[in-house]
Amino acid sequence: MHSHLTIALVQANAVWENPLENQKQLTTLLERVSSKAEIVLLPEMFATGFSMNPQEFAESMQGPTVQWMQAWAANYQKVLAGSLAIEEKGLYYNRFLWVLPDGSHHTYDKRYGFSLAGEDKVYTAGTNTAVFEYRGWRICPRICYDLRFPLWARNTENYDLLLFVANWPQPRIHAWDTLLQARAIENLSYCIGVNRVGEDANGNIYPGHSAAYDALGRQMSQDLNKKEGIAEVTMELDPLRSLRKRLNFLADRDEFVWDQKLD
Repeated sequence: MHSHLTIALVQANAVWENPLENQKQLTTLLERVSSKAEIVLLPEMFATGFSMNPQEFAESMQGPTVQWMQAWAANYQKVLAGSLAIEEKGLYYNRFLWVLPDGSHHTYDKRYGFSLAGEDKVYTAGTNTAVFEYRGWRICPRICYDLRFPLWARNTENYDLLLFVANWPQPRIHAWDTLLQARAIENLSYCIGVNRVGEDANGNIYPGHSAAYDALGRQMSQDLNKKEGIAEVTMELDPLRSLRKRLNFLADRDEFVWDQKLD
């Protein structure tokens, strides 16, 4: 077990629907990740931007972007994570991949499709909660619009770190800032959000605001000022556990069972 984790928040732009070019640009950007970072976190749909054309650009789990992630993780001996469009058995998923240096992976499929953009019509909703362990930490991944639904991020499985990757646009960025902080506070958990920057083919502007918060909602990460860049943050497990003993708010949770009829 590691008492600490250092995570690199990669606030990147994306070339619209061009996975190969995004691989090239990210390879260059990731050269700036320090040797102490153990986990590298990319934005939502980093290979294409927030595309509603998965029938053209979705890949299989053996596709070139997954292979690129595996090769990078193996070469640098770090975890590489982010989401991309995946096709599986004729269905399309906005899938978070957590790729380890040995080539193995964990996945989470986005639960809430962003209906304003029609995501819910072209991507299949995930049902897995996908809390997994890494070096003694329990980690819960979520994707963009999931952030607006606190029950889906509710800390019923005693996770230590909540992750969000996103393409969250400028007009609603205050909601992104506020909800990331709220998710940290209400779950007594570290919470990290990585958002993209730049403009997509639909004219949406993305201002970044990637950030990390501690369990009391205090920002831990540096401001990347709406530009491409990398912020690194180190989280400590022992202080988190001490805080939970002192402020044992999670013990007062009400019972809640997800309605399986929705799955």
